[in-house]
Amino acid sequence: MFDKRYYYLIKIQYLGYRFHGWQKQPNLKTLHLMVDRTFNYILEGKYFKTLVAGRTDAMVSANETAIELFLKHEIDDKDYFLKWFNYNLPQDVRALSIEEVDKEFNIIQHPKVKEYIYLFAHGEKCHPFCAPILTTILDELDIDVMIKGAKLFQGEHNFKSYCYKATGNGLYTRTIESCELIENKEYTASFFPKNTYMLRVRGEGFGRNQIRLMMGALIKLGKGEITLDDITASLQEDSDIAIDYIAPASGLILNKMLFK
Repeated sequence: MFDKRYYYLIKIQYLGYRFHGWQKQPNLKTLHLMVDRTFNYILEGKYFKTLVAGRTDAMVSANETAIELFLKHEIDDKDYFLKWFNYNLPQDVRALSIEEVDKEFNIIQHPKVKEYIYLFAHGEKCHPFCAPILTTILDELDIDVMIKGAKLFQGEHNFKSYCYKATGNGLYTRTIESCELIENKEYTASFFPKNTYMLRVRGEGFGRNQIRLMMGALIKLGKGEITLDDITASLQEDSDIAIDYIAPASGLILNKMLFK
């Protein structure tokens, strides 16, 4: 007899600084491992399966991402379930919401928009407490030219130069809906330096380390090591330019996950 399935979409957030990314790996503490351990405990060993919409790398955080929970039994009280889930999660992971979805929903294939931000400061040594979410560039940066450079990424381009270990077989033509470098007013703390900045990027899909490579190019631009013309050239269809600086992971945050 076929067992009925139940499907739930759960939004979560986490600080990724002490984790080796989302995906389970042998002998490493990962977010998927901790989340599944918590589900196994609160579900008392009953069947479950989880999928995530956006797998983050080591030390990358998420203000909002989503997982799909598959069960063979219905959750009677979703509010209580969410509260009990949070009670047992580690303190650097929090569940935000839960809703039931139908079997046609596929968290991987469902159209969605992801918004990433990258937080940074420059020109001074910052308080050590900044390290989990704010990258410090000790050199002085030309923020004005970096603002112009960020706009060059907006639209449809060939992002092969901004994909880690790109091969000849990948699909590198992607569309970025918006890309801007602005003063950071969204994430603040008493120990942050006076001036901090944010790269905000929104699109449907990104290649491996794409945002960090884009940020790396902007840092090099701010230092005067490359020009705006170099970034323009790197986005051309026939570009064979290799971007060789990946910005540190800890400044990157998956900020929003919007399902269409």
